Amino acid sequence: MANTVVLYRPVGQRELDLLEKSDFSSWPPRLPDQPIFYPVTNEEYAAQIAREWNTKDALNGNVGFVTRFAVESDYLSQFQVETVGGSEHTEYWIPSERLDEFNQHIVGKIEVIRKFLPEGEVDL
Repeated sequence: MANTVVLYRPVGQRELDLLEKSDFSSWPPRLPDQPIFYPVTNEEYAAQIAREWNTKDALNGNVGFVTRFAVESDYLSQFQVETVGGSEHTEYWIPSERLDEFNQHIVGKIEVIRKFLPEGEVDL
């Protein structure tokens, strides 16, 4: 079994629906205005985005989810961790044209671990 790194990604309802279509095995292609795929390195940062951004997006159902998944560490090592705010705001920047390749290095399933509505967090 390969060594892995656990990553997180906040998603709205539309992206969750696409994940479900893939049987939670791969990330959907990025939209034309999304040049990078950015999985984050810690659950709390993902929860912050899901809670503060996704729940305010009516086109996405005003709901935010936190997902967790593992990626082969040897593969991920070619990308550097980017800090985009405070020290806890760390993420990888995967060029959208490499997302299919990235998906091939996911180990196991993508799990939904948290759900947020405008009123707060909801038990799954």
